Amino acid sequence: MYARSIASTVPAAAAMLALLMPTLGAAEGLQTLRTEGGTITFRVAQQQGFFEKHGIKIQKEDSGTGAAMNVRLGKGEIDVVDGGLDNGIAATLQGVDAVIVTGSSLAGQELVAQPGIRSIKDLRGKTIAVDSTDMQAALVLKKMLLAGGLKPKDYTLKVVGANRLKAMREDKQYAAAMLAGAQSLLAKQEGFISLGNSLDVVGPVTYHGVFVRRSWARDNADVLTRYIAAEIEAQRWILLPANKQKVVAFILKTSPEGTTDAMAEDVYREMVNGPGELTKDIRLEVPALQNFLKLRAEVQGSWQGSPPPAEKFYDSSYYYKALDLVSH
Repeated sequence: MYARSIASTVPAAAAMLALLMPTLGAAEGLQTLRTEGGTITFRVAQQQGFFEKHGIKIQKEDSGTGAAMNVRLGKGEIDVVDGGLDNGIAATLQGVDAVIVTGSSLAGQELVAQPGIRSIKDLRGKTIAVDSTDMQAALVLKKMLLAGGLKPKDYTLKVVGANRLKAMREDKQYAAAMLAGAQSLLAKQEGFISLGNSLDVVGPVTYHGVFVRRSWARDNADVLTRYIAAEIEAQRWILLPANKQKVVAFILKTSPEGTTDAMAEDVYREMVNGPGELTKDIRLEVPALQNFLKLRAEVQGSWQGSPPPAEKFYDSSYYYKALDLVSH
């Protein structure tokens, strides 16, 4: 009300205020980044103030689907994607000049089935819930089914979204799904059956990390370096033994309803030293990235079945600058 009064009675003052506001914003020292993501590293960096410490304000984006997100990234409507690196690979296949700059975790997923299903062969003729048909969890699923004796014609994949456990609970037509973390633990407690772990069939593959457009990275190297530095500090905070109970509490708070203290502890142990472990200082594990490219080429036929070298998809220069920044 007061600002409108000034504008209506003292135009010159209003004009001066308008000129002053950008200066005031700059004085805050925070640079806004339009970021889409939901990894624990990203969320802890927000909660613990590491982004602000490095002069960054996060404007959270939500595109709804990975495909829509990649389109927006290509158009420059998103600056940073902090999530599944399989989306970054898919973006390059869709013509987006995307580049991976960090790798914050490896994939640790289980193929979980309805009670009564005892083996992968029991999934013949069944419908399996997925969040997409050509992204990481689905690719791992296809490989595990193939290893268990099933070809693509032997089953049906149906997209249900991210909450595959909910779909399996509500509709028994969904015979199985790939689950991870608290969802996997919760499912097994409720009587669902584990048919195997991805690590045993596929081996280590990259899961979460950060990717951006190459041109954006070149033009915004300083803020990208600071963003990575904030996440390095967040990862260190998560993995510091002294913070264990705080991290477990955070996991419990952000996990599906029904998650117990014991389950949150199990998720924590897996993040520290398990199939889905967090990487040291969010360092990209290049062999795990190459293994994912091999998986995509094998089960999806990408690159005519012959994966290119991992070096084509990442640039570690920003990461090492960030590592140097937090080491001083």
